[in-house]
Amino acid sequence: MEESGSRGVILTGMQPTGTLHLGNFLGAANRWNRMLERHTCYFFIPNQHAITVPQVPAALRAATLDCVAQYIACGLDPRRCSIFIQSHIVGHTELAWVLGSLTPIGQLYRMHQFKDKSAKGEHIYSGLLYYPILMAADILLYNADYVPTGEDQRQHVELARDLAEKFNATYSETFTVPVPLIEAVGARIMSLKFPERKMSKSDPDGNATIYITDGPEVIWKKIAAAVTDSGDRICADPERPGIANLLNIYCSATNTAVGVAEEKFATYRGYAPFKRELADALIALLGPVRERYAAIKNDKKYLQSVIHNGAETVQPIAHKTLAKVYRKVGFLEKK
Repeated sequence: MEESGSRGVILTGMQPTGTLHLGNFLGAANRWNRMLERHTCYFFIPNQHAITVPQVPAALRAATLDCVAQYIACGLDPRRCSIFIQSHIVGHTELAWVLGSLTPIGQLYRMHQFKDKSAKGEHIYSGLLYYPILMAADILLYNADYVPTGEDQRQHVELARDLAEKFNATYSETFTVPVPLIEAVGARIMSLKFPERKMSKSDPDGNATIYITDGPEVIWKKIAAAVTDSGDRICADPERPGIANLLNIYCSATNTAVGVAEEKFATYRGYAPFKRELADALIALLGPVRERYAAIKNDKKYLQSVIHNGAETVQPIAHKTLAKVYRKVGFLEKK
């Protein structure tokens, strides 16, 4: 890979909480591999974020390695980017502590995830409150220029921007101020059964979510059963969230502009022909992903080599950033 300074740095990742779904793929992973040509790319598995909710240790370890296989299956070439595990790198939690010392507690209380769970009366651990600071450290540790993320994470990237600017103003220029990259089409893929909420790995209704490992028959079944409405016009009308979601999925899967798709399907009567075309598009899109995943998911030696090489690439960068930060805040250098 080229040196980070020679082109913009991308950093992003997804938690190892199960099989990636269509929303993850269209909104994130499918975009990632298109970035390899233009950027220095760091893709990580944020397993430290995962423990903000209770985890079964053995299951988390297995899911973390499996997530590496899913990243590669989605098109990431380890020879052209760095794939690593968050907990393998010294620097993420250390930088988070320094940044936390600059963060007003009120700013954390205003974070959407914390507010939402608090309002629902859910049992909350302090890790959830501190989660956005660790995310800021993830980003700033590598001086990322751009952070591909969903709309629901924009607020966290804004906190990273605030902390970068505050640290720079307090101690001198140190961090790059990151820019969130949020794609309009495909940025929010909604549930097939409940289009008012995002598609989720944890949805109890298995027909609400399409996974990257789903075969043709499963995809056919899920799309056929997807919620639409009582009309028959295929359009991106926000008042008709079911069909608007399916059209958004089609546009994202086929790289088609919404207006072009609406014109294409203007003569269709009923939803069945459109659903068949959508299912075919998803089968064609996800087929190679499913095949690549099946080929490497059990090759632990290969997957371990990928994350080892990734760690070897990024650890020196993390050490360099952390040493600079420690010196600027007044920590005595270790001899």
